[in-house]
Amino acid sequence: MSIVGAVVIGRNEGARLKRCLQSLAPQVAHLVYVDSGSEDDSVSFARSMGLNVVELDTSMPFSAARARNEGFEALAEIAPCDFVQFIDGDCGVEPDWIAKASAQLQITPELGLVTGWRRELFPDNSIYNALCDLEWHRPAGPIAACGGDMMVRAAAFDDADGFDPTVIAAEDDEFCQRLAGAGWRLLRIPEQMTIHDADMLHFGEWWKRAERSGHGFAQVADLHEGYFAPERKRVILFGGILPLLAMLGFFFSWKLFLLVVLAYGVSYGRTLLGLRKEGVIETPLLFQLTGLLSLSKLPNMLGMIRYHWRKRTGRAMRLIEYK
Repeated sequence: MSIVGAVVIGRNEGARLKRCLQSLAPQVAHLVYVDSGSEDDSVSFARSMGLNVVELDTSMPFSAARARNEGFEALAEIAPCDFVQFIDGDCGVEPDWIAKASAQLQITPELGLVTGWRRELFPDNSIYNALCDLEWHRPAGPIAACGGDMMVRAAAFDDADGFDPTVIAAEDDEFCQRLAGAGWRLLRIPEQMTIHDADMLHFGEWWKRAERSGHGFAQVADLHEGYFAPERKRVILFGGILPLLAMLGFFFSWKLFLLVVLAYGVSYGRTLLGLRKEGVIETPLLFQLTGLLSLSKLPNMLGMIRYHWRKRTGRAMRLIEYK
């Protein structure tokens, strides 16, 4: 019988963390909570449940990758685990997920990682939550990468040397690339896995999250040549080149300005048709989400610029927090 442990990471998650720990604890043999400098009662609550708690050293930059690594190490000191479930502290875990995921890993020895479906807890609370819910719709089957909610074979984690603690966004994509490079397969099974609570109610939160994504596009592409290539090309075009041309056109050439507007219109229409074809969004919401997806290239571009500026100046890769 395989032993399953779990690592939960969090920072000021409040009630979301409590729901996460309470949903996961009954399903695993060992559970470690890793806290990144929370100022709420996260640490005391985890300890009240009798859990092993790791409080990250605040003198070093926080990152989800660093937290997961230290959680894995703490788990290994408690007991050897065959599989390790990584969960973000703002997610509740479905009651049967651990059993289903571990069973898949047991019957498929070449699998290094299994993930499932995530859904948003309150998609109707804001357009930004709805956008997150849209992001979670991914087909089951073999995958190249997944988000931070994943069950990993301990031996595969060791083969990949864990997460890169310097990667502050898209660290899960980066880890998956090295996992696959070590010869392991990755799979999303058609099962509900977690319920996420984005709790994004304001435009500024969404903007920061999109900026963080852009930082991830640039940093992971720097580590894995060609990765995120389509995403980066779209960001450079619609978040960099076209805005610059629009400003030039506004002052010097109305024809150039109109051409830029037309280019954005075509992009908006293509995105709208693609989302409509997927059939997962109601029509009134469709236009708003398409607008946000189009606008996201601007904060994405800022995130990419921030990464390259940090790299050039030798500054630490610190978190871009949106909540």
